[in-house]
Amino acid sequence: MQRMSIPSQGREADSLLTDMATFADEDVDYRGGRTWSLVYYVGDKHQSLLKDAYNLYFSTNALNPMAFRSLRKMEAEVVQMTASLLHGPDSCVGSMTSGGTESILLAVKASRDRARRRWPWIRKPNIVVPATIHVAFDKGGHYFDLEVRRAKVKPNGQADLRALKKMINRNTILVAASAPQYPHGVVDPIADIAAMAAKKGIPVHVDACFGGFIQPWLEKLGVQMPCFDFRVPGVTSISADVHKYGYAAKGASTVLYRDMSYMRHQFFISTGWTGGIYASPTIAGTRPGGGIAAGWASLMHMGEDGYLDLAEKAWEGAQRLRAGIGQIEGLRLLGLPHSTIVTYASAGDDLDLFAVADQMQERGWSVDRQQMPPSVHCTVNANNVPVIEQYLSDLVASVTKVKAHPELASSGEAAVYGMMAKVPFRGLVDHGVREMMETMYGPEGEVLDLGDGGEKGGLMGLMDRYGPTVVDRLDRVRRLFGLGDDGMR
Repeated sequence: MQRMSIPSQGREADSLLTDMATFADEDVDYRGGRTWSLVYYVGDKHQSLLKDAYNLYFSTNALNPMAFRSLRKMEAEVVQMTASLLHGPDSCVGSMTSGGTESILLAVKASRDRARRRWPWIRKPNIVVPATIHVAFDKGGHYFDLEVRRAKVKPNGQADLRALKKMINRNTILVAASAPQYPHGVVDPIADIAAMAAKKGIPVHVDACFGGFIQPWLEKLGVQMPCFDFRVPGVTSISADVHKYGYAAKGASTVLYRDMSYMRHQFFISTGWTGGIYASPTIAGTRPGGGIAAGWASLMHMGEDGYLDLAEKAWEGAQRLRAGIGQIEGLRLLGLPHSTIVTYASAGDDLDLFAVADQMQERGWSVDRQQMPPSVHCTVNANNVPVIEQYLSDLVASVTKVKAHPELASSGEAAVYGMMAKVPFRGLVDHGVREMMETMYGPEGEVLDLGDGGEKGGLMGLMDRYGPTVVDRLDRVRRLFGLGDDGMR
């Protein structure tokens, strides 16, 4: 392997930037509305504002708020504006983070440390969540040595109160729910969940990373949904991403707490280091100032009028997309119409949805594939609205082609995703994904293409050659021993 090294002679800036611009040719087209997640794009004018705001502070570091008072001011004001939007009390506090995962990790960490103070006899703490909640909670459990107990949800994707209640025990230190959950766009019954947890003295976190900056505007527009914010007694913390429907630059989220009695457990403080006293409010040490500045600029520039206008366009677009998909034979909608997320699945076993997804990808769409059941997820943004009719037309054509050519389910990415979805022991899937991660982040930094049909080693190679046989035999073992889809009794 020829490892890349820093060039002996530096290159000219214009040449570098030209090359970097060509790198993006292989990326998805988010400006044209053909991406249904990842990027929340308003237009080039707003993009330019974010760049200018970011560049003003791109060298600054919010780790030391006394050195960069401007960042502390902007962060505090973003927290205050978010608290107002989410009906936080006067005592509401919080911080900005690098993204929704960090916000969730901090809420989980704060709950763990608070529990250590309040309930020191708990030796095996757990957090109880619906099955559909964001996987960042599993990441938090993994990082902070907590058991994550996932409760089954109702057929419509909403959290089941009775199932959650059965999961709670004397070791439960946090209950969490979504507003909305990402897979299907459903808002959980937060008021019922918070009331149940409050009776047991357990704090409740609401993951509004997706919905924090869109659901309040939809509510003002008259969309009916469960109340989810600090108006609900018992809700103790909320995560909300400014870089989603707050339309900020990437790297801007918030985590809010009802009062400092919860947030103080988020901090890390060390007074015994030879380098001096060290205090950090979030996980990061260095905290780039650009994300804070661009987040503040976005909220101030958009204003309520701008957010309401874009929310209305996204909502109307989501309704059109739902209606169109609902008329396509062979497809069915999942979830409830609580948000601007639209998710669909096959209506029966005769249509392979992952093959449909492959066909949509060939037509130039970025496709988010999901599992349990196999489904496609669309986050509707205002810039998706002009291309919705084209999307629906391509979707009809894709469904028609897959129905006429069922063998497409055995080729491309459909074969890989379909096989993985059917493996009855999730530990095997974990092993396969781990192999792919090790390849991508190994010395050669290879970028994988799941549908290239190339040579594969390890588990993925075995799945390519013997997949159907392996899956069939594993499924027989699962049924023989009365195991669930996860391999557990």
